[in-house]
Amino acid sequence: MLNLQKVRPVEEDVLQSIMQFYIYEFSKYIPTISLGANGQYDPFNLKKYWDDDNFHAFFVKLEDELIGFVLIESSKVSSPNTIKEFFIMAKHSGKGYGKEIAIKLFNMFPGFWKITQIENNKSAHTFWLKVVKEFTNGNFMEFLKDGKLTQEFNTLRQ
Repeated sequence: MLNLQKVRPVEEDVLQSIMQFYIYEFSKYIPTISLGANGQYDPFNLKKYWDDDNFHAFFVKLEDELIGFVLIESSKVSSPNTIKEFFIMAKHSGKGYGKEIAIKLFNMFPGFWKITQIENNKSAHTFWLKVVKEFTNGNFMEFLKDGKLTQEFNTLRQ
């Protein structure tokens, strides 16, 4: 069974560890990302995920196996729900797990959504375009601005 598990502050080291794989994958799209002298990528500052109720960190688990993570900013009065980071380990990609998790998130955080991908990350764009188009029955907007592709939609209108 595939599920989302809220990351607790005491599990930050585990999240930072799996994020190393994510940063490695992402480095092919952003050439300025490089390893530090210690052989690791710089860690993400995750403080807001423990201190702010609008930021949410989740592990993605298949049964008991950790297969990815998601970082979400939930909507406030003036801003939409956004997926800050979304990662499924390569051995599990293409099996529908990312789509299933995305749909769970859309239902968990109803309302207006804004999802962005950097323009040259074609696989992320293909994934999100397909998921959003299917989830919304084509009722979404997409645009390119400042090198980022964006899909916007409202789950309350579906």
